[in-house]
Amino acid sequence: MPTTWVRFFDEGQYHWGQLHGDWIQVFTGSPLDATRPCGPHPTIERLPLATTTLAPPCQPSKIVCVGRNYREHARELGHAVPTTPLFFLKPPSSLLAPGGEIELPPLSRQVEHEGELGIVISRRCRKLAAETDVRPYIFGITCVNDVTARDLQNSDPQWTRAKGFDTFCPIGPVVVASTDTADLTIETRVNGELRQQGHTRDFIFSLPQVFAAITAVMTLEPGDIIATGTPAGVGPLRDGDTVEVSIAGIGKLVNRCRAT
Repeated sequence: MPTTWVRFFDEGQYHWGQLHGDWIQVFTGSPLDATRPCGPHPTIERLPLATTTLAPPCQPSKIVCVGRNYREHARELGHAVPTTPLFFLKPPSSLLAPGGEIELPPLSRQVEHEGELGIVISRRCRKLAAETDVRPYIFGITCVNDVTARDLQNSDPQWTRAKGFDTFCPIGPVVVASTDTADLTIETRVNGELRQQGHTRDFIFSLPQVFAAITAVMTLEPGDIIATGTPAGVGPLRDGDTVEVSIAGIGKLVNRCRAT
């Protein structure tokens, strides 16, 4: 079974741990710290998952999102299917922990969910070729909700404002140390109602194509996140809603919404 990593905040700092059922084995150091060739080390401390408040499972320098990577999602928004990978950035300040509240800002009247598979980068990569085996650059996989102010996305010439609000990137609850992304099912539910269901086998652009397009422009660093695109079925979020992004083998990312 792949290793499952979590992060949590305790005694004024963030810690890493491995999840084993309903308890966490606490580690020293970070599995993403390339300056520690021996890697992180387990401690004797174990914590119950039920009483541990999880943090976002990594701290990226950037969050790179792939737009319109499912044909049906492009069509539901009235857009042409892209011929090359379309990508944009969300700021690290948009990160939200599992269980945290998505803030619905007064600047938007149409905030929507976008459940996605997230890729966490394991090592620095730059200018990768499209035929590169990208698995050595993948630390693991996680759930991402690319929360979007759709009305602002439609009105603005670029998407920074629509995608970049604080709390607009819930992620987690864990990172599974796996590179097996060929046939994963992504589902999004709002108040228990299924809104989205997609499969990574339906990506327009493969992961090697996505990595090549991104790294032709910018260097990816350990801990950075690639959000790989959302399937059809995006829809509105309202004050008090509970939104859940789930991927089999990873878990459920659950957040409530609150008008601000």
